[in-house]
Amino acid sequence: MTIRAAVRPREGAEGRTRGRIPWLALVAAGYGTAQLALVTPLLGLGWDETVYLSQVDPRNPAAYFSAPRSRGISFLAAPVLAVTGSTPVIRIVLALLSAVALYAAYRVWRPLLGPGRTALAALLFAGLWVTVLYGPQAMPNLWVALSAVAATGWFLRAQRPGASWGVLVGLGGSVASATLFRFSDGVWLAAPLLAACGVVPAWRRPAPALAVAGGLAAGAAQWVAEAYVRWGGVGARLHASSATEGGMGLHWAGGDAWRSLNGPLLCRPCAVPLTHPALTLWWLALPVLALTACAVALRTGRAAETVLPAACATALSVPYLLLIGYSAPRFFLPVYALLALLVATLAARTVRAVRPVSGRVVVAGVLAALLVAHLTVQYEVLQERTAGARATADRYRAVADGLRRLGLRPPCLVTGSHSQPIGYYAGCASADVSGNNRNITEAALLRRAATEPTAALADRSSPPPGYVQAWRAHRLRGTGYTAYLPRRAAGGRRS
Repeated sequence: MTIRAAVRPREGAEGRTRGRIPWLALVAAGYGTAQLALVTPLLGLGWDETVYLSQVDPRNPAAYFSAPRSRGISFLAAPVLAVTGSTPVIRIVLALLSAVALYAAYRVWRPLLGPGRTALAALLFAGLWVTVLYGPQAMPNLWVALSAVAATGWFLRAQRPGASWGVLVGLGGSVASATLFRFSDGVWLAAPLLAACGVVPAWRRPAPALAVAGGLAAGAAQWVAEAYVRWGGVGARLHASSATEGGMGLHWAGGDAWRSLNGPLLCRPCAVPLTHPALTLWWLALPVLALTACAVALRTGRAAETVLPAACATALSVPYLLLIGYSAPRFFLPVYALLALLVATLAARTVRAVRPVSGRVVVAGVLAALLVAHLTVQYEVLQERTAGARATADRYRAVADGLRRLGLRPPCLVTGSHSQPIGYYAGCASADVSGNNRNITEAALLRRAATEPTAALADRSSPPPGYVQAWRAHRLRGTGYTAYLPRRAAGGRRS
């Protein structure tokens, strides 16, 4: 059985969908509805979101944009911010866009897997709490995930004899999208696709390879240009990125990923204990299911549509399992999106392999019950994590309100603990003299403080910087923060 035969369209797959229930569209609609009902209401902006949005928000100064970041999500949100700065509107637009993108990404796979398996794969991915939580958020990881799903599907369809230019454009555009949203993830996605072009004899054709390489170059162009403008070159930016990430190198982060599977949203440093171990069983089973799916696919002769997404998922997991010393649940969204294709295919093959028909019904019922139980667990975790994210954003907003009561009005400057999100909420610029977001010297900050309203923030976990010893301290009640203002700017008021 050749690889070329393994990527033939499923005979009649398109025709059989006529007159049938549009399951994939229903999954996408349900995904959008879940975001609007469970996440969007009252959820404020998180730290990273304020950084991305501030880059294109005409109402706020741009926060420091560190070396590892990419600007794709800022570009996506720019049209909305050009019209309004309303957080609920941003949430609603992103929720709707992510639902459409989910449909479009998995729709690429329908000629390869058929409508049922494609819809099941989309449901498995859309049902994860982390997928629902980040759908309406201005964060890049979900968009990388959907771009990766589309890219692998287009790549397989590009291997068919006589594949159209539209397929190649879809392939290049998907790789470019992933790279624009997150440069490093785009590179890790393109690597196995380009390797497949060289390793698989049936795929040694220039057009797909050029589409992948061209997409990578197009998506990376802005990141590379910015590297030269701000850091002096790609190497210097990569070095700065490594320093920001805590030193890229061999770090086993699998334990961190496991412990933070159900939160916190950022585990850095990841010293949290594992809670609810039973709720992590699906994650521990995922690599076993993926390997089983690959073994079954190799035996049945349709290896390409299973092995390729598995290879891409493995590549995309490398930096988050082996190269950094911390973790966050959102990091693995591209991996989950691709492996959902394998799990859905394995489930369908398991049911079809059962004889007689009555036994098939029983197996399908058991698998459906497991899916319902899994989705129920994901819903429970989603409620907890959404409440935590809302509380964090509310705290930022409360501190910003306290600063306004102290007389801080734009143009103004906020520095110290969590200065970026709090500065965004207050409408102020943000600056830091230390840490991953260091973008100013102490002397330069003090010069700015002499000419514009400035506040230095400290919370219970971070002592005040030494340069504020002569400044007046104001406790912001109910927030755990203390604001330090130059005495000339404090006006003698206390919060």
